[in-house]
Amino acid sequence: MSTPQTSVKAHRPSRAGRAVRTPGGLSVRLDVRTLIVVVVLLVAALGASVLLIGTGDAGIPAVDVLRTLAGNGTPFQDFIVNELRLPRALVGLLVGASLGLGGALFQSVSRNPLGSPDVLGLSQGSTAGALVVIVRTSGSAAEVTAGALAGGLVTGLALYLLARKQGVHGYRLVLVGIGVSAVVTAVNGYLLTKADLVDAARAVVWMTGSLNGRDWSQVWPLLTLCAVLVPLVLAHARGLRATEMGDDVAYALGVRVERVRLLMTVSAVLLTAAATAAAGPVGFVALTAPQLARRLTRSPGPNLVPSLCMGAALLVTADWAAQRAFGADQLPVGVVTGVLGGVYLLWLLVTERKAGRM
Repeated sequence: MSTPQTSVKAHRPSRAGRAVRTPGGLSVRLDVRTLIVVVVLLVAALGASVLLIGTGDAGIPAVDVLRTLAGNGTPFQDFIVNELRLPRALVGLLVGASLGLGGALFQSVSRNPLGSPDVLGLSQGSTAGALVVIVRTSGSAAEVTAGALAGGLVTGLALYLLARKQGVHGYRLVLVGIGVSAVVTAVNGYLLTKADLVDAARAVVWMTGSLNGRDWSQVWPLLTLCAVLVPLVLAHARGLRATEMGDDVAYALGVRVERVRLLMTVSAVLLTAAATAAAGPVGFVALTAPQLARRLTRSPGPNLVPSLCMGAALLVTADWAAQRAFGADQLPVGVVTGVLGGVYLLWLLVTERKAGRM
């Protein structure tokens, strides 16, 4: 965990930054390296999406996918691309972006690289909400989605209330989150033991995290939520960056620290819960995306936009790789991200220990 003093030192202007004056006379600092990273990640995410759309039992070349998306494909290609595979790719992009941004917000608020929904118990809380619907009522897909969203929101509220003591930040949030995660995981195990065989199998499939069978009904709610929350979060990026330098510095800069933290925490909970409701608990994207984005940009601060783009690129690429590597077996994307994220977490823990921060 970084101290306020080290955070202030880390927030010195980058040599790659350039001052740009807008038409309204406002001076804005532009980090050229960060801009390049964002553009590259966007291209990678869109390119992987095109490859993902073309992958399946009826393979379609990338050129034909682009032609079909432009409205010049055959009726068969139009049905495969626009009705069956495009929603899956869009859900993957939106879920990855939501998890990447949500993870960046949690890590910034907690000032801890382990501050992610996977560690804090939010993903497990959403899983609990979905399991209650599956096990107790055998609900429809829409009801399972609503249950996952409700479970994530309830867990987020409990986490905030338990960790709130002169502000929500630091190791207290992470430690409380680990405790909440353990309790909710035990509840999930209990719910599975009370389910019949069919419901238990359905629950286990959902718990792996997958983009299989996703359609437009998952796209529009998640797209609407992102359209509201992403601009809201980016509008408070300056205040969030100031809080990383310490509360005293942030107050001196005129930032309402608790208001910013509460707003960012609520936004992160909503993004994570909505992503989990749409695709199940896809593991470790929220943990790894902000870390990788920060290493690429070499820029201090929360790196919100790079984390968002990195999350989208990671999830879509992982889903494409899972289909290419395992073919008709359709390995859920949550398995791939879980394996890769687990390896990254072990590496992160070793690195933090060697650096004397653990």
